[in-house]
Amino acid sequence: MTTIIDCRPEAATPDLKAVKTKQQAAWSSGDYAVVGATLQIVGEQLAEAMDLRAGQKVLDIAAGNGNFTLAAARRWCDVTSTDYVDKLLESGRRRADADGLPVTFQIADAEALPFADGSFDAVASAFGAMFSPDQSRTASEMLRVCRSGGRIGLANWTPDGFIGQMFKTIGKHLPPPAGVKSPALWGTSEWMEKAFRAEASALAAEPRHFVFRYRSAQHFLNVFREYYGPMLIGRFNRSGDATVVVSGEYLEVVVTKR
Repeated sequence: MTTIIDCRPEAATPDLKAVKTKQQAAWSSGDYAVVGATLQIVGEQLAEAMDLRAGQKVLDIAAGNGNFTLAAARRWCDVTSTDYVDKLLESGRRRADADGLPVTFQIADAEALPFADGSFDAVASAFGAMFSPDQSRTASEMLRVCRSGGRIGLANWTPDGFIGQMFKTIGKHLPPPAGVKSPALWGTSEWMEKAFRAEASALAAEPRHFVFRYRSAQHFLNVFREYYGPMLIGRFNRSGDATVVVSGEYLEVVVTKR
């Protein structure tokens, strides 16, 4: 299915700083790590798609509790894990310590990374950078800190998949501020081309699926209501029994910087 991106001028100029402040408070108030830890396989698959090599300098942006961070560290990379929520970084730090993995953890804003141009061999984000209010700036920052010939890896929920439909449902009841674009844009090949192609020698985008598995529909709803927000589930559940097996489509992207 082709997703149409509206490129007309925005109806209003959003206060992105205010949006970011509210986002940061929201991510800090709950415990996203409870959900985030279940997504570990995505970090592993993204690390493989990027063909990470031992000794490479790797940056994880909006790392959350560190799924991609841990995957890169397991491949003997020199990893810097960043987020603008210290609580999430602390969760990642505990996970790395438990596995005996050396990782540098640092508070950083995806829209204003505190690193020099070309500092990293690989830059990645799994379900993180897509939530930045200023999407174009975040993409530019990822390109800036990646060296020539280096790789940028992304895992982004698609608009038509389970999580993308959740965004749409929530938006009907809690509309985003005027002018703020949906994070699901990052899950479209069209926007990836627009954001990265000009500075890329190669760009590969492949639809993937993460399967949410829970004890029951009620268990799923309890977890997501408390830690992630209201969800829709009935039409996506394919378990055939009392448990929950829901496939969430995401776009896996690997960009090689020119």
